[in-house]
Amino acid sequence: MRVDEAVHLSLEPADSPAAQYCLEHYFAELAARFETGYDPTRGIPATPDDLTPPRGYFVLATLNGQPVGCGALKCHATHGEIKRMWVATSARGLGLGTRILRRLEELARQRGLALLRLETNKALTEAQSLYRQNGFREVPAFNDEPYAHHWFEKALA
Repeated sequence: MRVDEAVHLSLEPADSPAAQYCLEHYFAELAARFETGYDPTRGIPATPDDLTPPRGYFVLATLNGQPVGCGALKCHATHGEIKRMWVATSARGLGLGTRILRRLEELARQRGLALLRLETNKALTEAQSLYRQNGFREVPAFNDEPYAHHWFEKALA
């Protein structure tokens, strides 16, 4: 079976067991990689309610039925906000980050959002590369996220 056939993207409740599994691993990775550690209660929130239609969406990636990645879209009146992008170490290099990001862009377009925004930490060099490769451009800070060093935007056609 080809990798793209073994990978499945689905919309999932952000408080489901599979989503929580991904978020726990995401938060643990941030805590290990950030110079100051990571406490999700200090950052700008993305609650399960924020990531439930129509307020937002949570995309789950599975590989052979196992959760291996996620990403979320928070919908605002003027733009969409990409949150919680993560791919398990074991699944990196398979293009999952790009697939998740494109699905979130598709959801934003369906909602009529003309702009996507996100922020990321300087330690997440792979994320910065992913965003640049997918048409995001670095812009001045647009929020006060305490863990962010880089802010990005992408206009949607």
